[in-house]
Amino acid sequence: MNEVSAIGAGSTAKSAKELQQLGQDQFMKLMLTQLKNQDPLKPLESTEFLSQLAQFSTVTGIQDVKGAVTDMVGSLRASQALQGAGLIGRSVVAVADHANFDGVTSVEGSIDVPEGASAVELTVRDTAGAIVRRLPLRIDGSSAAFAWDGRSEPGTAAARGPYALEAVAQVGGRAESVPVQVQSRVASVSLDPTSGAIALETDHGTLAFAAVRRVK
Repeated sequence: MNEVSAIGAGSTAKSAKELQQLGQDQFMKLMLTQLKNQDPLKPLESTEFLSQLAQFSTVTGIQDVKGAVTDMVGSLRASQALQGAGLIGRSVVAVADHANFDGVTSVEGSIDVPEGASAVELTVRDTAGAIVRRLPLRIDGSSAAFAWDGRSEPGTAAARGPYALEAVAQVGGRAESVPVQVQSRVASVSLDPTSGAIALETDHGTLAFAAVRRVK
């Protein structure tokens, strides 16, 4: 087999994985060389030619889509970072299952009430899981606001520190757990270099930017 035939046979046998390593210009030059120098007695079949073109088109299309998605993700992260920075010093209402009681300031927030709920109760627990306070909430339309003043069930002052929050709604005679939304003030914003996730550092600890429901 001469050198030209070897080039033709070798290129015909290239797999999609090998084609992926070629740039567009290199691939087209190879195809033109193959067509010009193919053996007249064994011309490249149209099906082989179309198959090679389809492989290259697929690889090129995937690379283009990947590049577009990468650019879009980068733009979204930059936009979120700017939005997060704009929250510094402001109060936000975000989904959270905990709150930090400073010994003075009431822990405030709200709960989105499920349709058909007849009652909603907020339970505050300490780090050991013991119940500190149960607060039956007043339903106002589709929400129920709460404010825990730091008092325990007997009426004594609770210690400073973190507390777990959980809410349960009575819907159709059954108990249904619902997310708690806590109001807090944003002190700073951080960005995870690996995942690109934005976190808000607040007076109630670290909250995910995606957990924010309202800005006050």
